[in-house]
Amino acid sequence: MKRIVLFAAVNIAVLAVITVVVELLGLDRYLAVRGVSLNGLLIVSALFGFGGAFVSLALSKWIAKTSMGVRVIDAPQNATEHWLLETVGSHATRLNLAMPEVGIFESPAMNAFATGARRNAALVAVSRGLLEGMGPEEVRAVLGHEMTHVANGDMVTLALVQGVLNTFVIFLARVVGTAIDGAIGGQRNDRVGGGMFYFLTVIILQVVFGVLATVIVMAFSRHREYRADAGGAQLAGRNSMIAALHALERTEPAALPGQFQAFGIAGVRTHGLLRRLFMSHPPLEARIAALQRLNAA
Repeated sequence: MKRIVLFAAVNIAVLAVITVVVELLGLDRYLAVRGVSLNGLLIVSALFGFGGAFVSLALSKWIAKTSMGVRVIDAPQNATEHWLLETVGSHATRLNLAMPEVGIFESPAMNAFATGARRNAALVAVSRGLLEGMGPEEVRAVLGHEMTHVANGDMVTLALVQGVLNTFVIFLARVVGTAIDGAIGGQRNDRVGGGMFYFLTVIILQVVFGVLATVIVMAFSRHREYRADAGGAQLAGRNSMIAALHALERTEPAALPGQFQAFGIAGVRTHGLLRRLFMSHPPLEARIAALQRLNAA
């Protein structure tokens, strides 16, 4: 809750600053004569910007269960499932969290993820490939990594960051689009609304600003992976966390679908500086190096 209040306060403060700047520059009057309400645009931008991010987060557990076939372990059917519940429960106790739902999804790739709209109502899921391809201590570290994401509220924070940036993408695309349309179409005050050129400009600007916003979101996502690795090392031992990452290096990870790509422990490998700007996870060798710099567990 504190995280949500803080981000809401920051967002309101930034919107207030933009409002003041727009008024000082006279853009509010410029927009008004073209039928655009600044306050209305801010409200609509925030509703659409945050709406999509939070609806996606609120439905994330349901989407995981239906689209990825995650089977929640309600009654353990074998020793592995008993061990999974006990291990996650142990991590939850150490992190002062409520026991999350624990599930398995059928995939030969080694991967795991955590999701959920609240820290104490999360879902942690591991792939069949991860259970079969890693040893118990490595799996314990992976579960520690995912539980650290839950403890840090990373799913909510990522949605908040995405919501803030979505808001400004929508808002700025329309403000700048209106200014460009006015500059090219003339400064007539009786010219209300925008034509086809305005809508085309807004679409292009939204794509450009959206790409820039994605770079920021992915930078945050990479930062939280380092923190989750450190948390996994603290819960299961640094060597176990390093061993788990080495195990991921030996396979070609399959990307999780849609919104879960940023939540999985294994990111998609890519090369080139430009492409790395859009990676949700740091390179595995960089994550291993960061863990090696930690004090031995």
